[in-house]
Amino acid sequence: MSTVPLRSEVHFLKVFENLMVTTGRVLLGLYFIGPGLNKVFAFETNANYMAEHGMVLIPFFLVLTILIQLGGGAAMVVGYQTKLVAFVLAGLTLVISLVMHDFWTMPAGDLQTGHEAQNFVKNMGIMAGLLVAAGLGGGHWSLDRKFAG
Repeated sequence: MSTVPLRSEVHFLKVFENLMVTTGRVLLGLYFIGPGLNKVFAFETNANYMAEHGMVLIPFFLVLTILIQLGGGAAMVVGYQTKLVAFVLAGLTLVISLVMHDFWTMPAGDLQTGHEAQNFVKNMGIMAGLLVAAGLGGGHWSLDRKFAG
């Protein structure tokens, strides 16, 4: 029995790898575009939510967040400057998690505490995916690859 993979198996695995990297990158990008659009169309609601969490310079940080989420999300979708963009989005996700989902400041057992804890943990998972993308790049089917030659 041969342990050397067949050419068709190697090809399948490479296509599968490319598909998974691209799908993950696109989904991460779309994840940021949705909330970015929400912040544009519900600016005042988001500003009030930020104020409830003691955020300062709200108009500045809200506009900055919108620009990073929309621009970074779009860049992730097409795989442009993936390493840098994923790193910036990971940083944004960490800051948002620490400031906006501060479940540790809320009463234990409260329903809102549970929601914020869940959002915090979810964001850590998203940040993990972004750090993988920051380390590995956009993959074979990306603008990064096209421009690399």
